[in-house]
Amino acid sequence: MPEVRLVGDNVEMGVYPTRQAFAKAQEMELDLVEISPNAKPPVCKIMDYRKFLYEQKKREKALKAKASKVVVKEIRFGPQTDDHDYEFKKKHAEKFLKDGAKLKAYVFFKGRSIVYKDQGQILLLRLAQELEELGKVEQMPKLEGKRMTMFIAPKKAAK
Repeated sequence: MPEVRLVGDNVEMGVYPTRQAFAKAQEMELDLVEISPNAKPPVCKIMDYRKFLYEQKKREKALKAKASKVVVKEIRFGPQTDDHDYEFKKKHAEKFLKDGAKLKAYVFFKGRSIVYKDQGQILLLRLAQELEELGKVEQMPKLEGKRMTMFIAPKKAAK
């Protein structure tokens, strides 16, 4: 690249021969950093590269700290879970959704109980219907091997 577009705080912006831009950077005891290599001519900036990397890491760390972590809670049913047990587990599911966690409800079919997959699906759909006010179904019941899984995400609480 014979010439570069030079930008920066204490530099007169413009198109310079590469050697001249590099000489200016050395004169200021800073680095010549290529910002946009695909531009015609490529854009370079005179700056302290180590300081730039430090600032970039600091920004990424701040963004990472702000990002909310998704918690997934699991509730396991059998295909013939009785009403009392179902209600007990439903109360737990309500609490998880109120706390803002995602819910993974699944029916586990042991041995030959796979013949009751319809009952498992009915159970999960009933749970989804009863938790309608707290969360919305992200994935409808889906059979994967010996498990029928359904995901429910919490609805955003109105503030």
